[in-house]
Amino acid sequence: MNQVSNQWKDYEIIDTGNKEKLERWNQIILRRPDPVCIWPIEDESKWEKADAIYHRSKSGGGQWEFKKPLKEFWTIGYKDLRFKISPTGFKHTGLFPEQAANWDFMSKVIQESNLDQIRILNLFAYTGGATMACAKAGASEVVHVDASKGMVQWAKENMVLSHLEDHKIRFIVDDCLKFVKREQRRGRTYHGIIMDPPSYGRGPNGELWKLEDQLFELIMTCQQILDPDALFFIVNCYTTGFSCSTLQQTLAHSIQKERKGQVEVGENLLPVSHSNDVLPCGIFGRWTK
Repeated sequence: MNQVSNQWKDYEIIDTGNKEKLERWNQIILRRPDPVCIWPIEDESKWEKADAIYHRSKSGGGQWEFKKPLKEFWTIGYKDLRFKISPTGFKHTGLFPEQAANWDFMSKVIQESNLDQIRILNLFAYTGGATMACAKAGASEVVHVDASKGMVQWAKENMVLSHLEDHKIRFIVDDCLKFVKREQRRGRTYHGIIMDPPSYGRGPNGELWKLEDQLFELIMTCQQILDPDALFFIVNCYTTGFSCSTLQQTLAHSIQKERKGQVEVGENLLPVSHSNDVLPCGIFGRWTK
């Protein structure tokens, strides 16, 4: 079951090709690498409108070429949420727009629930798109965990932009697996857990993370802190070679083995505005009660 994030107004993919994508972030047009766009560019004239281009380096990383002066950051909106956007040295902008379909799904589940208290845990939470969506939808508490202090600070800025300062959001800089194990020892439970684990990374104290080696352990540990009245469990994956079938079987052998409910998997997709194409943006798997 694929899902398309097609409710954006401040963001669009204008065109794709030659392992690149041309995007509009509010009024700013960026040209960034995307290895899945292996087809040729059909209309080069669109691409000349780019305000900034990210060039990969053969030695790793890369840099931005700015065609005109840009502000250090600007904002875009999605429904009632607002986010800070800023081109980083790693080509990212601080937001993954394809996740909007997950935000809508979680918001709907939270709003339609008859639970008095809904606690949400967001792991590898980055700049907090899912955190803000769940808080705005009415979650009584959202716990936001990421190993990067800079990303957690960025998430706090998004909280202010979205006028969510009066909501209970706990921001924690920590290794996600270690945090979940501590929560288990404390007897804390959550009604929804979201995670966007990287393929490879390090925690705040140098802890090594490798998706294929640690994802199953993380999911097994997380399902121990899912509340008996849990509503959802969502995993997003951007790792090349990690298929929908692999994710489905991982969830089937972990959370679905312990609980009733259903598992759905699919691709996260974004529409391309100047064609009928969609751009694949990783996969998701979710368990729902």
